[in-house]
Amino acid sequence: MVGYGVLEAVAVTPGRLALGVTTTVFFLGYGAGLVLSAWGLRRLRSWARGPVLLAQLIQLGLAWSFRGEATVAVAVALAAGAVIVLVGVLNPASIKALADEPT
Repeated sequence: MVGYGVLEAVAVTPGRLALGVTTTVFFLGYGAGLVLSAWGLRRLRSWARGPVLLAQLIQLGLAWSFRGEATVAVAVALAAGAVIVLVGVLNPASIKALADEPT
């Protein structure tokens, strides 16, 4: 997401300045949030689970929109990545490790 935000910033033209700037800010913020959430998961912070789950559900929706003939490989890659992360985050051992209170 950060990479896409940077690419969008480079491609801003005067004819689409408002769209380019808002898209850049959105993707840079979204990417920064994902990096922060990954950092939180790495340090077993329970607050990080929610944003990561939401991002993966969004990615599954995005994969669904790419399900056409020409982009089926993109859809499969997006869906596979999202499912792998969801399985990892929703694994009982992960849930226990990320619990606020020890069980």
